[in-house]
Amino acid sequence: MFQIKKICCIGAGYVGGPTCSVIAHMCPDIKVSVVDLNESRIKAWNSDTLPIYEPGLKEIVESCRGKNLFFSTEIDSAIREADLVFISVNTPTKTYGMGKGRAADLKYIESCARRIVEVSDGYKLVTEKSTVPVRAAESIRRIFDANTKPNLNLQVLSNPEFLAEGTAIKDLKNPDRVLIGGDETPEGQSAIRALCAVYENWVPKNKIITTNTWSSELSKLAANAFLAQRISSINSISALCESTGADVEEVAKAIGMDQRIGNKFLKPSIGFGGSCFKKDVLNLVYLCEALNLPEVAKYWQQVIDMNEYQRQRFACRIIDCLFNTVTGKKIALLGFAFKKDTGDTRESSSIHISRYLMDEGAMLRIYDPKVPKEQIVQDLSQPSISEGDPERVSQLVTITNDPYDACDGAHALVICTEWDMFKDLDYERIYKTMLKPSFIFDGRRVLDDLHFRLQNIGFQVETIGKKVTIQRIPFTPTCEIPKISLHGPPVKKAKV
Repeated sequence: MFQIKKICCIGAGYVGGPTCSVIAHMCPDIKVSVVDLNESRIKAWNSDTLPIYEPGLKEIVESCRGKNLFFSTEIDSAIREADLVFISVNTPTKTYGMGKGRAADLKYIESCARRIVEVSDGYKLVTEKSTVPVRAAESIRRIFDANTKPNLNLQVLSNPEFLAEGTAIKDLKNPDRVLIGGDETPEGQSAIRALCAVYENWVPKNKIITTNTWSSELSKLAANAFLAQRISSINSISALCESTGADVEEVAKAIGMDQRIGNKFLKPSIGFGGSCFKKDVLNLVYLCEALNLPEVAKYWQQVIDMNEYQRQRFACRIIDCLFNTVTGKKIALLGFAFKKDTGDTRESSSIHISRYLMDEGAMLRIYDPKVPKEQIVQDLSQPSISEGDPERVSQLVTITNDPYDACDGAHALVICTEWDMFKDLDYERIYKTMLKPSFIFDGRRVLDDLHFRLQNIGFQVETIGKKVTIQRIPFTPTCEIPKISLHGPPVKKAKV
């Protein structure tokens, strides 16, 4: 059987970096090279300050770097000497042309495929590691077949990642499953076995699933779609709870004890974020449109619509409670990463909450323990967020290095990321420095056990999925939540 001794990973991002670091750690006899065009990113991987934060990642990298783990911009040489090439580049949602806003943009995948076939010779395994739409492997294979050379044999595999940021190292060391898809030909099955042998260094064989390529690609999209669906489902119930007097946490606990449902991903919040959920669900929607399955497309589109509705609803609640205006008011926003234990802000609900409040003229004071100031400013300066006016960000947003500074003189405190440290803040100290009445909006329900004490301090506490028990001065809400069609936007047939 073909043995993999050298691995090249194209793409040193959130997937490629951690994945290949763990492979190098678990397989000391395999040389692993992670390559990228971004020189500053590679420089960071070779420094004491890694380009991404993930618990346990730094220790893994430092244990292998310079031994059998290397980070480099020498892409061509790494491809040439590799037995296995992982493609772990970005696959963003298209912002132009056919499929705009839904289809995946495969230009980086195509560029990698062309570069691989150009510089390679001999026998190699080329493996999709990025989240890709169904039939991406077929596209890669067509590029290879159209550019074939003597003595060149490239086998295409699909090996999607199932990582959760914040627990990526744990997920890689002890995965629920490893999924490998390939051709059903003898050559394809041989390639699958070779990749299985790498994972078998630390993953039990019964956790390694082999399928055909299409099943592997679709399984990744389906997994993220189902997880996103659960979050949107419990968030839809949270809106109902706030209107009836039920507590969504109690509802979630009750239904989660049903073994047929389970208790995972039933945590109400201001919505899901991250690089995969929205992108993958939209990709699934586009695939259904392309295959003339409009009802299925509408079903999955509603998962995205509900997520946006939850963000809008929470922002409107803040404005309503602050006497229907936040213009010129200081609002402390604690947490900017899309979830705790990561510095990733992609599709973070904090960005969207900030946008709604900035549109109303609020003065935001933002704190996050892991997201650098430059990243926050960049995210809020996007044309879709700041209306193409970066000056608005400098006028309305202040980034602080301390949560107490963020809350000083604020009208309200808004928790947007479930960092554990927010449970341990000195809220009596915070209350003394805030304007009165002082509001806490717990968008992640991290303060559930503290609500009674916070109310005794003097805070008015508002939280997701729970009806407010303290009487407020009656106001007619001026913040209207845009109506979202229950059937999703019109579905157009598209070409695959």
